[in-house]
Amino acid sequence: MIKKAVIPAAGLGTRFLPVTKAQPKEMLPIIDTPTIQYVVQEAVDSGIEDILIISGKGKRAIEDHFDRNWELEALLNEKENKKLYNEMRHIGDMADIHFIRQKETNGLGDAIRYARHHVGNEPFAVLLGDTVIDTVIPATQQLIDIYEQYRQSIVAVEEVPPEKVSRYGIISGKQVSDRLWQIDRMVEKPEVGKSPTNLAFAGRYILTPGIFDAIDKTTRGKNNEIQLTDAMTLLMRHESLFAYVAQGKRFDVGNKMDYLKTIVHYAIKRKEFAGEFKAFLKDIVGGIDEK
Repeated sequence: MIKKAVIPAAGLGTRFLPVTKAQPKEMLPIIDTPTIQYVVQEAVDSGIEDILIISGKGKRAIEDHFDRNWELEALLNEKENKKLYNEMRHIGDMADIHFIRQKETNGLGDAIRYARHHVGNEPFAVLLGDTVIDTVIPATQQLIDIYEQYRQSIVAVEEVPPEKVSRYGIISGKQVSDRLWQIDRMVEKPEVGKSPTNLAFAGRYILTPGIFDAIDKTTRGKNNEIQLTDAMTLLMRHESLFAYVAQGKRFDVGNKMDYLKTIVHYAIKRKEFAGEFKAFLKDIVGGIDEK
């Protein structure tokens, strides 16, 4: 049983400047809900309530968001706004959330290293704090189900268009079943036409505690950082590593174009916005076509 989750959220968010100069990218709102709240909710919906968020300088807003705001709650209760009052209480009570700061931005592998003492000798989930996946069964739960069967580290992957493989880390290996692969190699941003598959990392992992020793042995790689992909390559010398093509639609909220798509996607899903917003989009698209 996976009982703990780690959410790396220490990145500087340079792809989203200037808004991330003073605001964590993980707090960018998807309409009225911070991105990282969707990520935490996914962990909770997957049966995990012990969560460690790896933050960094300038990320205090994340801690404040998941803390209780007594004054706000009292005001909402006084005004008998029960709906908003319950929503605010839920944010503060949704999980047992801990925080630790990554001292320097030395890569995803280094960020995971900070979870060692919290995780101990247990397998754990990793959910990237700027990635949301819209699906019926939470993506993390999908990975947990596979882990319970194989008891080996497993990463979520998604199919990407062949012409876009150069943007992602890609896996190759032996296909075990319709959605499951046993990885034999991971390639970072391969050239178009030279990629072994079109299966790209999707921001969700179940890792065994062996990953920490692998991280300790990992030298600096791309961008002079400790890359989790490099550490997983070392881990494969001692353990099997699987990839699962997760069901659902993934959004990288740290990417401006994906962020725009995310807003549209979730606005259409919201009953109070769907009808009017769809009509607005049709008018906009129609106006563009006419031009």
